[in-house]
Amino acid sequence: MAETDMSTTAGKALPRGFRGAEQGWPELHRIPHPPRRVPLLGDVLGVDRRTPVQDSVRCARELGPVFRRKAFGKEFVFVWGARLTADISDEARFAKHVGLGVANLRPVAGDGLFTAYNHEPNWQLAHDVLAPAFSREAMEGYHPMMLAVAGRLTEHWDRELAAGRAVDVPGDMTKLTLETIARTGFGHDFGSFERDRLHPFVTAMVGTLTHAQRLNTVPAPLAGLLLRRAGRHNAADIAYLNRTVDDLVRARRRSGSGDGDLLDRMLDTAHPDSGERLSPENVRRQVITFLVAGHETTSGALSFALHYLSRHPDVAARARAEVDRVWGDTPAPGYDQVAKLRYVRRVLDESLRLWPTAPAYAREARQDTVLAGEHPMRRGAWALVLTPMLHRDPEVWGADAEEFDPDRFDAKAVRGRAPHTFKPFGTGARACIGRQFALHEATLVLGLLLRRYDLVSDPDYRLRVIERLTLMPQGLRLRLERRPAPAPAAPAAPVTVPEAPASEPRCPVHGTGD
Repeated sequence: MAETDMSTTAGKALPRGFRGAEQGWPELHRIPHPPRRVPLLGDVLGVDRRTPVQDSVRCARELGPVFRRKAFGKEFVFVWGARLTADISDEARFAKHVGLGVANLRPVAGDGLFTAYNHEPNWQLAHDVLAPAFSREAMEGYHPMMLAVAGRLTEHWDRELAAGRAVDVPGDMTKLTLETIARTGFGHDFGSFERDRLHPFVTAMVGTLTHAQRLNTVPAPLAGLLLRRAGRHNAADIAYLNRTVDDLVRARRRSGSGDGDLLDRMLDTAHPDSGERLSPENVRRQVITFLVAGHETTSGALSFALHYLSRHPDVAARARAEVDRVWGDTPAPGYDQVAKLRYVRRVLDESLRLWPTAPAYAREARQDTVLAGEHPMRRGAWALVLTPMLHRDPEVWGADAEEFDPDRFDAKAVRGRAPHTFKPFGTGARACIGRQFALHEATLVLGLLLRRYDLVSDPDYRLRVIERLTLMPQGLRLRLERRPAPAPAAPAAPVTVPEAPASEPRCPVHGTGD
């Protein structure tokens, strides 16, 4: 396991996290593990190193809301029960833990917002400097660029439809979300829809994510030997990412302002209290973080949502009717009109429930504590929250938790659920800073696609999920049928939508008003 984080409590540095659960969990023997454990190797029988998350989900079904797995002498604790997850979300007693695949990304992302250790000052500095870039005012400014990129997607899909070809959903969603974050955040155009293949930046990014995951599947002392060739390839991928970002930053410095976008903030904004600025090295790390995290998870969320819409025509019809009713014949929906697509948002939330594209996050104890009153933990001990199982907990989501049902996220159902039961963006102070950006972009795109196309699935396709730290449906292709343009809306009495009023936005994570 990569060396972990130093947190702080009352101004004092905490020791680095324990290397194995044996040191951090005094009563580890009470936590179940898979049967048939192999000496030295651990719980390796029947596992596939390409799908560690899905293997862990299978273990969770058999072992219950807290369990442990051992691989090559290192033991890890997983939690997913709602009561355990709520307790480990307590920010006073627990903090983000940077370990496993996330720590393996530090050679490329360093102390960027996602990979920074809690004790590193650049996390708070960057967070405070960049948080205003995700305010309502800033988001409203990004909206026209999101529309423009979505227009390039629909132009591409129109060409594929005219040629009688099915569309590559994960590939096209990756192009869409990369172009969106690149243009809105950094004023850069990768030209993704003008290419037959994914941009080399995406290829290098996928390579680094995949390598980070593979590092967890071999014994650390042997990684250099067994993954020597892969390590050289990963170094080349990192070098390409760095060159691409350095060129982007140099171009901005030559041209001047980017209208107050993320890169302008990184280069020109001082901390409001200290006056400190991000260093050139940290700017590079933050740009890479946003380019990678800003599109990889959103493309997966859109891909899963489109899969479920294609398999549930009744849901698609209901969502499409909402788009037609709310947007009418408006060619370019405004920023405020996106938030009114409440059923479309439910579709997105339900897709993220079943397949949260960031499928786990780690939490560590700030001090000696007892998790949920049952499991003692020493300071620095940590556990992985297995989000796909948290989102399938039958005590929260019911006996049909495996079924796709967007109405789980209607306003009344959300208000009736306990907090900390829906965690697609992590938790606490280190939760995803760009979650509102992602949700707005994804809801907008789903609305535009539903208004323009009927989605026809391949009846022989069976959902397969590929893992590269994030989750993505593999090999998903859909056929399209063009819908007629919406008729101009006739003058009529306004339609009342039976949802929470617009003045009380609904957050599925916490509740109304958050």
